[in-house]
Amino acid sequence: MSEQQSAAPDQYIHIVDDDEALRDSLVWLLESSGHRVRSYESAEAFLADFNLAMTGCLVLDVRMPGMSGLELFEELRRRHCSLPVIFITGHGDVPMAVSAVKKGAVDFIEKPFSERDMLDLIAECLAAEQASRGRRQLEAETVRRLTQLTQREREVLDLIIAGKLNKQIADVLGISIKTVEVHRARVMEKMEANSLAELVQNVLAADVGQGR
Repeated sequence: MSEQQSAAPDQYIHIVDDDEALRDSLVWLLESSGHRVRSYESAEAFLADFNLAMTGCLVLDVRMPGMSGLELFEELRRRHCSLPVIFITGHGDVPMAVSAVKKGAVDFIEKPFSERDMLDLIAECLAAEQASRGRRQLEAETVRRLTQLTQREREVLDLIIAGKLNKQIADVLGISIKTVEVHRARVMEKMEANSLAELVQNVLAADVGQGR
């Protein structure tokens, strides 16, 4: 993905760096490449603006006065922030950046960096964030659809997920195969699944997303 394949309309690149010259340079680079950008001079300023509805990615300097980039990263993890994070590091900060990557940061880029390397990293982050957000939305929608099932339909669904055939489901629930077929059709309709594979994948993904 290149910068010509621009971010989704609601995605922003959030830059947090106390170096005004670097911050302005990054804003110019990213905006001239078609991205939406918000910049902050400190971790505290970003936190004051932060909310879980933010989308896009975060470009974060490792060392800053006051709260450091690493401390901000840890705080955002505590707040369940899902923004992909790219760290900007000086040569001496590489071990810290590597540690942050092991804790969930996407990557780090060492100063001085090339415009192309930064744009490529940003593009990867935005694509990953958009895909992740899509998965979370599908999981939430699947959970909503599950609440629309009757108790019997949920029992049938659970047995479908367990790999049971219609005859086996009928035996377990003490109902006819024809009744199983009716319930199965209603489950497919309510879950808006086009195939058995899609039904199983969506329900299992939602279960994982909900921590079950």
